Formats: sequence, structure tokens, C-alpha cells
Amino acid sequence: MKFPAFEYARPTSLDAALGLLKVHGADAVLLAGGQSLMPLLAFRLAAPGLLVDLKDVPGLGAIGIDAEGVRLGAFVRWCEIDRNARLAAAHPLLVEAIGHVAHYQIRNRGTVGGSLAYADPAAEMPGIAVTCDGEIIVMGGAGERRVAAADFFLGALTTCLEPGEIITGLRLPAWPKDRRWAFLEFARRRGDFALAGTALYYDLDSEGRAVDAHIGVIGAADRPMRLAEAERAINGSAVDADSIAAAAEAASLEVDPMEDFHAPVAYRRALVQTLVARALTRAAG
Repeated sequence: MKFPAFEYARPTSLDAALGLLKVHGADAVLLAGGQSLMPLLAFRLAAPGLLVDLKDVPGLGAIGIDAEGVRLGAFVRWCEIDRNARLAAAHPLLVEAIGHVAHYQIRNRGTVGGSLAYADPAAEMPGIAVTCDGEIIVMGGAGERRVAAADFFLGALTTCLEPGEIITGLRLPAWPKDRRWAFLEFARRRGDFALAGTALYYDLDSEGRAVDAHIGVIGAADRPMRLAEAERAINGSAVDADSIAAAAEAASLEVDPMEDFHAPVAYRRALVQTLVARALTRAAG
């Protein structure tokens, strides 16, 4: 299908982009990688009066790594994460997850900010942001604000972004060298949206017991979520067959899957249980 008619702007500063949003309000839509927006336009599910292309806004494509963690600019593309050796060392869970995003062609165009703003419940980047206690950096007319990823996603395709705001980046906390981690997802075909997935990590204390466990899931609710009960089943325990089974069972009971033509609720619950068990087993080596 053909796109609806719209005006096009390509601002060269963040202030100019914010100014366009202020003038045009809800009639303006931001364009980053376009991997979600372009299909919506083609199917006439979106019909903005103005398309604001962020490609020429400086600073949005930066990747920063320091003692405090990793900072990804909103315009960082998946392929730039996928092939960044420093990121692979600084945050291996992030790089592993991004390797599962769609197909090679999509990873050449899709962006961090676009995925966070679109807020698909099965998308990998929102799942990593929530699981890893990420902080989403947003700029608007009132200045910059930082939102915990757990508070940013309100539901399927819904975020706490206010009108006129732009995501400028994502901050992930520092990653200890000896942390145990894993990422797994299941889709009908490689590159399809996951029916469910899990990102998890934990550290070990001096007795070899798990501490600070983070277990997150995607595709199993209307937003990415942490599984507190599953984390409690692992924290303070040796990561063995018994604690893994307990955490996986807790995970299946804690999720609130959506039923659709892809899979019924019971299937998704069982899938989460299997994925969490396999991911914990992989993380334990």
C-alpha cells in the first residue's frame, strides 16, 4: 500500500526537533529507524501530518562505556551493538539479546529509542532495559528527566512519554566481570517476534549462593516484567536442579500471558517455565 500524505522535516538539533513537536502536537510523529513506523504508515494505521526525522540530530548515536555502566543513544542501531567488541565485554547480556532481534536487514536500521518508544511486549530491548534496572533518558520542553524502565512501560505499545517528549538514550548499570547470565527466547521462525523469552542474571557470594538475581520475561504479559517470586526462589540458594525447578515453576505462575492466535495462555506459561529453567541452567554452566 502507499503511504498517506504528510509533511517531512529533518531537524539538525534536538531543540529544533522539540520545537516541531511543540508546534504540531499530536499531528507530528518521530522517525528513528522506521522499522515499526513504516509498516504502520503503509497499512494506513498511522497518518501523521508531519514526519520528524531524527537522523541529523547530533549526539543520539553515541555509545558510552564507563565505570558507571553503559549509555546507548536513542539512534544507536542494533548492528552497532551487535558488532561492538567493547560492549560485548561491558554488557554481554545486552549483546546476546540484540543478536535475536528480527533479521539482519532489520538490525541494520532498527534503533534503541525506536524500540523503547514502540514498547512491543515481545521486543528484546525493553526486556533488557527492565531486567537490568535500566534508566530511560527523556528530553522535553521542561528539560531532561530520567525514568526507571520498570515505570516506563505502561502496557502493550504504551509508555509514560508525555506529548512533545523525545527519548535521547538509555543507561544500564555497570556489569560485574564474574556475573552469571543467559538470554533465551522462542519464536516459530528465527527472526519472528518471540512467543516468550527470558533475560536473567545473578551474582555469587563467597559461599557460591546466588545473590541479586534478576529474572525478566518478554512476550508473556502486556509489557516486559521482572519475576519477583522466581528471583526469591534463587536468591540465597545454590543454583542447582532443585532451586532452578522452583524458580521456573514460580515464573510460570507469576506471568500473565496474553492469549492470541499464536498460542493459548497455558502454552505460554509452560514456555516461560521451560525457558527460565534452561536459562538458569545455562547461566550456571
